[in-house]
Amino acid sequence: MSTSDPGPPDSIRVMIVDDHGMVRRGLAAILKVKAGLDLVGEASNGREALAICEQSQPDVILMDLVMPEMSGAEATRAIREACPHVQVIALTSFQEKELVREALQAGAIGYLLKNVSADDLAAAIREAHAGRSTLAPEAIQALIQKDVPVLAADQQLSRDFGLTPREREVLALMVEGLTNPDIAERLVISRSTAKAHVSNILSKLGVSNRAEAIALALQHGISPHTSHSTKR
Repeated sequence: MSTSDPGPPDSIRVMIVDDHGMVRRGLAAILKVKAGLDLVGEASNGREALAICEQSQPDVILMDLVMPEMSGAEATRAIREACPHVQVIALTSFQEKELVREALQAGAIGYLLKNVSADDLAAAIREAHAGRSTLAPEAIQALIQKDVPVLAADQQLSRDFGLTPREREVLALMVEGLTNPDIAERLVISRSTAKAHVSNILSKLGVSNRAEAIALALQHGISPHTSHSTKR
């Protein structure tokens, strides 16, 4: 299933992947009333999604995770390998920890539940197109639940994980949703330096991607507003 209208040249091209027709129609209705979002394709399973993605060349895919033929995580991994410019938002009814991890490890940039509001969904699509992650609060809780010991109130994140003040600052900006180029511009450093800081942060926190780092930071009280207080 694909659409023929290419839409305005500056619109965000969106594809919907879900095995339930009613869900696809509901999402399509949301996209039609949101400025700057253009529905360019639909698929009912992961295998079909991979084929249609190569034809319709979307910017962002809304991906269900539990589907026949090929799961959403498998489809996400295959699509990200074949079309690395395409951003995938996992959009599902489930918030189980393993589903969240599988989706993010497969390359999804966001994880939302299907009860998300139309405005929040549109905002997440725009954020994904800009390379920024959006995670439902339930997804963050699923990521951190029972996996990481909670620190005592008087313990510092940097003391436990060995983060430098600059790395704490970078982590706070990651929580804020900034990409590596954004971080470089904000801190007036090179992009390679920003990338190195992010890589060091992931290594020290023992996580495999930005989303897990953000979840861990949120658990320990790191917020975008703490970045200025880390300079000592």
